[in-house]
Amino acid sequence: MKILVTGGAGYIGSFMVKRLLDDGYGVTVIDSLERGHKEAIDSRAEFEHGDLKDIGFLERVFRKDSFDAVMHFAAYTSVEESTKDPQKYYQNNTKGSENLLTAMIETNKIDKFIFSSSAAVYGNPIKVPIPEDHPKNPINPYGKSKLEVEEMLINFQKKKGLSFVSLRYFNAAGGAFDGSMGENHNPETHIIPLAIKAALTNSEFNLYGTDYGTPDGTCIRDYIHVIDLVEAHILALDKLEKEKGGFFYNVGTGKGYSNKEVLNMVKKLSGIDFKVRIAKRRPGDPEVLVSDPAKIIRELGFKPQYSDLETIVKTAFDWHKKSSKLIPTKSG
Repeated sequence: MKILVTGGAGYIGSFMVKRLLDDGYGVTVIDSLERGHKEAIDSRAEFEHGDLKDIGFLERVFRKDSFDAVMHFAAYTSVEESTKDPQKYYQNNTKGSENLLTAMIETNKIDKFIFSSSAAVYGNPIKVPIPEDHPKNPINPYGKSKLEVEEMLINFQKKKGLSFVSLRYFNAAGGAFDGSMGENHNPETHIIPLAIKAALTNSEFNLYGTDYGTPDGTCIRDYIHVIDLVEAHILALDKLEKEKGGFFYNVGTGKGYSNKEVLNMVKKLSGIDFKVRIAKRRPGDPEVLVSDPAKIIRELGFKPQYSDLETIVKTAFDWHKKSSKLIPTKSG
């Protein structure tokens, strides 16, 4: 089987590409390299440099080769950035996905699609943990762009016979166990890599909001290790090999950690008590996002193995320490 992976030079996409290749799949990567890193692409994969907003480029790729399925990771992912430039997120995330779906079906008649969606489609939850049938009410343009693609997938299923799995991520994090791969966004907005950077440079960390209605006043999130997340995609691909239709799954653990708990874990594992500056809330940040993963466990047999907070932070820290070429010094 041959799989097309968009965003394969990015964080989750690069882990996915390696896993597919290790499992014996053929892989072609599409990436604009605007925010991905060419060195992150496994050398065994074929690479097509281009942008999803260019439908002509996509049509050329699909005419050039045949694929059994498409895994779509290419998107802007910053909630904060999306509130400042919503049109940018619509053009890249929503229209780019529409171009991809149109080109793959019309040019190459590919009918299997796995989409990287987000818990951001739910907005501020009225029920926690959050099940898949929870009302969809995104409170930021990033979440809205993901929901628009999910609605698009339903339309393509009805009109074009597309089969798809949409995986709603709950905060992917962590790195490879040998320190060879990790999270390297630009700009970086995620708490774990930013806290690790603060530890490695012994600099100040900005904590956005301590006045939420949570036990310690900070946001609570459900974290999923990137290796467990990749496994969920393999299970989703198996699902589409056996069954036609459209399927939505949360990918999380059902356990939430507060921002303060994350910072304390980074301090513990790094041995560095970096300074934390309290800042005002960021616009568009929900208070609590914790998944109900019962459906993916029941239907796909998903069993996260590495998604406890200590393993996530340790593997992330090992990668950042190895890649930064910085030698941290302990401080009290």
